[in-house]
Amino acid sequence: MVLMTCQILMIRQVLMDRPFNFSPGPATLPEVVLDEARAELHNWRNTGVSVMEMSHRSPHFEAVLTEAKSDLRELLAVPDSHRILFVQASPTALNAIIPMNLAQRGERLAPVDFVHTGHFSGRSLKEAEKYTRTNVAASSEPENFTVIPPQDTWRLSADAAYVHICSNETINGTEYFFTPDAGSVPLVADMSSHILSRQINVSDYGLIFAGAQKNMGIAGVSVVIVREDMTGHALPVCPSVYDFKELVRHRSIPNTVPVYAIYLCSLVFRWLKNQGGVAAMEQAAVARSAMLYDCIDSSALYFNQVDRMCRSRMNVPFFLNDVSLEKAFLAGAEKNGLLNLGGHRSVGGMRASIYNAMPLAGVEKLVSYMREFERRS
Repeated sequence: MVLMTCQILMIRQVLMDRPFNFSPGPATLPEVVLDEARAELHNWRNTGVSVMEMSHRSPHFEAVLTEAKSDLRELLAVPDSHRILFVQASPTALNAIIPMNLAQRGERLAPVDFVHTGHFSGRSLKEAEKYTRTNVAASSEPENFTVIPPQDTWRLSADAAYVHICSNETINGTEYFFTPDAGSVPLVADMSSHILSRQINVSDYGLIFAGAQKNMGIAGVSVVIVREDMTGHALPVCPSVYDFKELVRHRSIPNTVPVYAIYLCSLVFRWLKNQGGVAAMEQAAVARSAMLYDCIDSSALYFNQVDRMCRSRMNVPFFLNDVSLEKAFLAGAEKNGLLNLGGHRSVGGMRASIYNAMPLAGVEKLVSYMREFERRS
């Protein structure tokens, strides 16, 4: 016991010296989670085995999975009408898996409505076109994806299988701050970049999906929260391991699942609960993003192009008025322990991803560096 305590203290000292990682995903993890994962790496709860060695059919992993589902249901207040699935697929793969599960309506393929707000909604749209007809109900492409189209401009189909939105665009830095009203048509939302960062009413959605590697854990698994009556309609081409009805029936274990990725999710969910849950995360997200946007808006060097009513709290893209200074900015940031601030290759500039696990101290240090860099430039 004394040895274990010493090991944890040594790990914490190392973590205190860690740089701040602003990567959009895989993203930074809470230090407490890293502590616990390191401590249990060789011996999970005195079983004598690592979670990575654990059979996905074992009672030990069943306990991990049950706890993860229970904690996530509590954190998001998921109603009994919806099922929680851990899917061995990335959100990119789910762009195909979802229409393969939902586009069939009786004997016909129904169209799918898309609101195109940036890179990831565009990828979802392109993938769905392989399986059914699509309709772009609204697009902010004319505004260079800097706004969310007002809902009164949406041209929805009367017979759509579902309406797809990406409620936070990781690259373009926009976020929905309203829940669209799709009427009787199910609403499907890609929440990969902001799930668990603010309170939502899950009942308003037919399906929510998110990759774990931003706010929930590590790459290798995604979460799907689906209303149960939307399962059981998979196209014949849908692989059985991605048929939502089969995933529900097999409790997310139709095959060998990424046990360690799910275990990390369970640790993050427990950490979130200990921090005060989603309500506390929302308060922290408001504080972090306000601090960074205030720095950008008060600057003569930095600027953000996103409409202020649609600015993401999780992903903050920004640019320098003098493009020639970008390399020096990024090099200085890295030297100061501020990592992965380069913008996506498709848009350039800078981007700070400030997910739940990013402490306020990280944003404080970034803002201090930005102001000092501007002063010296």
